[in-house]
Amino acid sequence: MNEFLGTVGVNRYISDLHLGHSNILYSRPQFKNIEEMNETIINNWNECVNEKDHVWICGDLSYRSRIHVGSYLGRLKGHKHLIIGNHDIKWMKNCNLDKYFDSVQHMAVIKDRKRSITLCHYPMMEWPGSRYAKFSLEDGHTFLIHGHIHNSTTCDAYKYIRKSLPCALNCCVDINDYRPVIFEELFANNAKWYERL
Repeated sequence: MNEFLGTVGVNRYISDLHLGHSNILYSRPQFKNIEEMNETIINNWNECVNEKDHVWICGDLSYRSRIHVGSYLGRLKGHKHLIIGNHDIKWMKNCNLDKYFDSVQHMAVIKDRKRSITLCHYPMMEWPGSRYAKFSLEDGHTFLIHGHIHNSTTCDAYKYIRKSLPCALNCCVDINDYRPVIFEELFANNAKWYERL
């Protein structure tokens, strides 16, 4: 179990930023161009993250960017942890990961207060403790925080999670106001997105 968080700062969660990825704009029509999307995400990040916060990026930080990923990472506050997504492998080869990240891994299990959180880019059917999980903000429960599906409500994962996995929470920027969110915000955004209110 990773224990990165000290007594100050909070855990925040985000995924699928796709910084520099111009083709992503087809699903993000509110942005005029990739520069506007990049700047919005970076500004939103820095408005809510302080230097002691730990931001868990659940994959797909950037893809096909014409700008070196270090240019984005150097502007983002907080302690950054990368959970590797399917679009991260190429840019990672040309980036000094130790300079920008406190940790880089395919999956992690952390504590957020007294909650056990499994972090993975991909939605999973099971994770540690998932068979006994309850959709509740009370401490002591276990959750999966994932990315990958963006804001799709037509993919099989959305339908399955909505019906059978209430403790799987999507941290994609597309449903979390393009910013890293604390657990309570993530919980509320997912309750709305999965129509569990």
